[in-house]
Amino acid sequence: MLVSAIDHFNVLTDDLDKTANFYADVLGLKRGESAGAAMGYKGAWMFDDAGFPIVHIGLKTPERDYGPDHIVGATTGALHHVAFRCSGYELAKERLAGMGLAFNAMERPEVTFRQITLKDPNNINLELNFANG
Repeated sequence: MLVSAIDHFNVLTDDLDKTANFYADVLGLKRGESAGAAMGYKGAWMFDDAGFPIVHIGLKTPERDYGPDHIVGATTGALHHVAFRCSGYELAKERLAGMGLAFNAMERPEVTFRQITLKDPNNINLELNFANG
């Protein structure tokens, strides 16, 4: 087996619209229906411009038991962050500032990228990486 990329990550939330709107507004992803909708699961998939659902969002409801260890908004434990390969560094900084979101922008001259870090509404650390140039 050879792994070449991350397919998607799943966010468990108690506020589906707020979380979906965050990923749409901040990353420009398009909201669509999750595959689980046909089975009655409440959620959304967030699609990139190529039509690939890279963020899955599930609504935590009493009908769907995720177990007592799944606490929405708690720290993510051993998973420190999720990183996205991005373009448009200056535009991203302007967009985030205009939205009033807290973020950290870092120039990384020792490496070949610049970086923005922020948290989603569920306390998940996100890292946005932009190639220099």
